[in-house]
Amino acid sequence: MKRIFKDCQLVTAEGSVSQDSGYDVQHNMMVAVENGIISAIGKNLPTEGFETVSLENRLLTPGLIDSHTHLIFAGDRAKEVEQRLNGVSYQHILESGGGILSTVQSTRQASEAELLALAIPRAKALIRDGVTTLEIKSGYGLTLKDEIKMLRVAKSLQERLPINIITTLLAAHTLPAEFKHAPEDYIDLICNEIIPEVSELGLADAVDVFCEHVGFSRTQMERVFDAALSHGLAIKGHTEQLSDLGGSECAANMGALSVDHIEYINLKSIEALAANGTIATLLPGAFYFLKESQKPPVNLLRKHCIPMAIATDLNPGTSPFASLTLMMNMASTLFGLTTKETLYGVTNHAAKALGLKQKGQIKVGFDADFSVWDLTAPSQLSYLIGLSPLHSRYLKGELANDA
Repeated sequence: MKRIFKDCQLVTAEGSVSQDSGYDVQHNMMVAVENGIISAIGKNLPTEGFETVSLENRLLTPGLIDSHTHLIFAGDRAKEVEQRLNGVSYQHILESGGGILSTVQSTRQASEAELLALAIPRAKALIRDGVTTLEIKSGYGLTLKDEIKMLRVAKSLQERLPINIITTLLAAHTLPAEFKHAPEDYIDLICNEIIPEVSELGLADAVDVFCEHVGFSRTQMERVFDAALSHGLAIKGHTEQLSDLGGSECAANMGALSVDHIEYINLKSIEALAANGTIATLLPGAFYFLKESQKPPVNLLRKHCIPMAIATDLNPGTSPFASLTLMMNMASTLFGLTTKETLYGVTNHAAKALGLKQKGQIKVGFDADFSVWDLTAPSQLSYLIGLSPLHSRYLKGELANDA
């Protein structure tokens, strides 16, 4: 396949936020694609031997990347919304058997077919929002059988929908009820059975841990990460969402791709992110939905040149949002990110948060995953909510609109 996209108003999202290029619109550009890879970018590319596609002066950006979701689940937790509105804390709901554990119960009872039927509309909503790559975590099974079930459903979405799927094992999401009095035994199960089997089956790209008082300790996280690394899996962390346990520092020093939430991250941990090239993933949907007040230290992250990704954290309890452009808006309005930072947060930096070296930028040698918008400037992606400006999406240079 050889195809040239012409009449593009191009935004490449190249380089870093601190550089001048990458965010400014380049007018009347052409992008050549060969066998799914960007082969040339310019104003007057030779077209002989290429199929040409006119984008009719529309805005062309890298395909959006949602780098943190919990999209596979059964049931809902609308009742918890009422509880929180009546003053019950998220921590109390968790400790009372609600929260994650209520979703675990529903998800365990659901078949793969039922979970897939529930997941498809959620994924389609993200596709209609311009997402071309989607990370999906397990973590509502908490047994070997049910974690595998969730990961299989996540993988099967890529066979049914036009989207790239990255899968993450999050067996260390919370302590299942049957291990309430034996947390180390559950960590043994994760390290000695779940991780080896998932790795053998090729069902996960990475392993995540929720390091928190209502989750797992820093020492337990280290054990899980050691097991993951020994099986060739990347690592990521849910860290510093509700308190500061030093999980971000630990994860970064062990080579984590990203640490996510990080409202309570401290300076020492930020320095560890900078030293190890770990991405900071901000999840404004959960911050908003839980009515939190502790914001991530964006200015400190900027000062230490930490790339910031933005994701939906799509889940049934704390961030029931299937719109990445809404998260861009929230990141600006709630956390004070610039519109350039929000664009990079769902393209360039999001790709790095998933360890994807050929996605997130429109650059020669990168995958030709594009989103095409009926817009004139990238800032409008963080501005207009409710009216979808997406015109079309391309995966590896092929039209991928059927959602």
